[in-house]
Amino acid sequence: MVLREDLPVWQKLNVTAFLTSGVVAQFPDIIGEPYRDRADNLYNPLSIQPVIVLSADHAALGAIHRRALERGVTTSLYVEEMFSTGFDAANRAVFAEFAPEDAKVVGIALRAGKKVVDKITKGARMHA
Repeated sequence: MVLREDLPVWQKLNVTAFLTSGVVAQFPDIIGEPYRDRADNLYNPLSIQPVIVLSADHAALGAIHRRALERGVTTSLYVEEMFSTGFDAANRAVFAEFAPEDAKVVGIALRAGKKVVDKITKGARMHA
């Protein structure tokens, strides 16, 4: 996952949650078994893989987006204009107004082989 570095914390958290749900929807097999505590309370299952959160500036995010498309890797993508909407249909409508060359990407998430992901996310760094 790569987030635009200049987002306020609340937006970083919001985008992370949305992007994660997209990856889980594409790869439901990454969800493990439910958790159970000693008192036998049941909790939701979690991802069996760690999520690595990187950061990048606007230009690097655009390059990452283009590289993912060039390699045919399906991503979860969040554009800046989605912050101004209040529901899913409005998110889809505003998302559809942009193409890769003019999208103001604030977050992108993907799952692929490590070498492919490393090539796609070149220019991003560990999130501080």
